[in-house]
Amino acid sequence: MASGFFALLDDISTLMDDIAATTKIATQKTVGILGDDLAINAKNASGFISSREIPILIAITKGSFINKLILLPIVFLLSAFIPQAITPLLVLGGAYLAFEGVEKIYEYIFHPRSEDSKGSKPNKKYDEKSKIKSAIRTDFILSIEIVIMALGSVKDSPLYIQLPVVALVSFIATIGVYGIVTIIVRMDDFGIKLIEMDNNKNRHLKKAGVFLIRSMPVVIKVLSYLGTIAMILVSGSIYLHNIRFIHDTFSLLPVIISEFIVGIVVGIVIFAFINLFQAANKN
Repeated sequence: MASGFFALLDDISTLMDDIAATTKIATQKTVGILGDDLAINAKNASGFISSREIPILIAITKGSFINKLILLPIVFLLSAFIPQAITPLLVLGGAYLAFEGVEKIYEYIFHPRSEDSKGSKPNKKYDEKSKIKSAIRTDFILSIEIVIMALGSVKDSPLYIQLPVVALVSFIATIGVYGIVTIIVRMDDFGIKLIEMDNNKNRHLKKAGVFLIRSMPVVIKVLSYLGTIAMILVSGSIYLHNIRFIHDTFSLLPVIISEFIVGIVVGIVIFAFINLFQAANKN
């Protein structure tokens, strides 16, 4: 009886070791998309007045968790019964990201707005619900790729390894990305705390606080641009890795250039089509 119990514990320990090791490998293989995810979501989570940032980030994070809960069973079922449906799903998601990226570039060039980053502490009232929904939609597309990439990295493992590993990678991604985003958008508040702690005793704290406050608008602006570029790169990556014709056409170019060109072209085509369609309906 005792020997059976200890054998069971040994089996559980071995299983947990296998899951931990496989999760590490899967996380390493998805780290690229997580970097893009961070840039995109930092852009989406910025631009709110200070008192609303944490509630909005909590709302977006909840939406991200719900996205993962919806996607995990769907992706596993598709992978098991209709694997050919995964590529069209990714391509549709890539089209959405490309459109979003090109639309942002169009706004930057033709409809520049006044500075609305957190660093400027604007009084303007933002349409929070709209921005939260937009952030969650974008997260949904990125989550699809994270889940599929994680699943692809453990496709040779048995199902009892695949399920916990993909789930762990997905939820670690959400916690990690939005945890870092929270730190980024609260930089200036942390700077204020450092200045308050200084009390004319330690000038280094005051200097660090002033640096964080002054850096905040620049960091948000840079992340906004990086987030837009990341949308285009992720879109281009989806098309390059899932459509052989496109992959072969750009095989001689560096990957990042190929991804950017493909993402831009796809985004421009969709952006032009949607605007022509809207113009035709107005007439």
